[in-house]
Amino acid sequence: MTSVNAAPYDVATKDLDPPLAIVDLAAFDANADDLVHRAAGRPVRVASKSVRCRHLLDRVLARPGFAGLLCYSLSEAVWLYEQGTSDDLVVAYPTVDHDALRRLAADDGARAAITIMVDSSEHLDVVDAALGGHHPQIRVCLELDASWRPLPGVHVGTRRSPVFTPAEAAALAGEITARPGFRLAGLMAYEGQIAGVPDGAPGLRGGVVRWMQRRSAAELARRRAAAVAAVRRVADLEFVNGGGTGSLETTSAERAVTEVTAGSGLIGPALFSRYTRFSPRPAALFALPVVRRPNRTIATLFSGGYVASGQAGPSRLPTPYLPPGLRLLGVEGAGEVQTPVTGAAARDLRLGDRVWFRHAKAGELAERFSHYHLVNGDRVESTVPTYRGEGQSFG
Repeated sequence: MTSVNAAPYDVATKDLDPPLAIVDLAAFDANADDLVHRAAGRPVRVASKSVRCRHLLDRVLARPGFAGLLCYSLSEAVWLYEQGTSDDLVVAYPTVDHDALRRLAADDGARAAITIMVDSSEHLDVVDAALGGHHPQIRVCLELDASWRPLPGVHVGTRRSPVFTPAEAAALAGEITARPGFRLAGLMAYEGQIAGVPDGAPGLRGGVVRWMQRRSAAELARRRAAAVAAVRRVADLEFVNGGGTGSLETTSAERAVTEVTAGSGLIGPALFSRYTRFSPRPAALFALPVVRRPNRTIATLFSGGYVASGQAGPSRLPTPYLPPGLRLLGVEGAGEVQTPVTGAAARDLRLGDRVWFRHAKAGELAERFSHYHLVNGDRVESTVPTYRGEGQSFG
């Protein structure tokens, strides 16, 4: 990874009071180029929850190789459509939001642009309950579970769809196509155990993860191809979506897949530091000011308790990035009102100095800040709102 020092960021934001968040546009664009390269010709659908800033979504969608959004919720997809961000939006998770479904059904353009996710006939029942028995046609995507199940009772991956086998996928596809008011437009399978698990840990652990991912990818490629073939005998699919930032190489190599998804790779959060297949540049950072010097080896910063979702542990804490040579204290971590750091660089920090951090995950930083300052070299090119800054929350 290219060596970076804090000076340009400090200069760019010298007239701004921290805590503040920036996006390094050169890093963001370089990461986008790398995603397209790794996708090897497959269109990249952008995972909007990893960005959560319309300006940045517009920026990446304007680049060659990117097409469409994978949204977090239906209400987010409807809002992004209404704002003109995209006319190709797939909702990654099933919805039970009756109000959002009614907004979708009431807009001809939105219905043509937005595809909702289903993994059971009960999801179709929810739509019917929200819209009534005779409603306009709703586009749906069938989700195939992509977890690895090498032995009975062993589940490796995220807990998502109950549809696992090609026969189960074909059966649900038949239910969808036979149901008035629905059109089966796509199939999706997200392999979280490959895309979202770093494989670069040292020693035995990294080796075990790489072994698991090779086995899982091989099994999934066969099963996904069979499922797609089975569903295509029932419906003419427009797209087959798969992958994530960490699995673009393996997923794009599958002939059955027509597009891949990525989002976190644009931002380069701390959890994406230990992959052997790619090395994204940290693009989104936040700065905290030094407000105390309890002793010569510790500098205490204001605020900073921006802990990521998922299983609680050290990997979910923000990571000191610049100046190099800082670390959190094990007994305090990152706190709501103060975050102490130590290490060689702490001795030189003075009151008012800034420490730059990486969040553990990508889009969650946008839930903490209403604006991103977009940095180009040593200047702020513009300041743009995050979803939070636009008064939007889809959690």
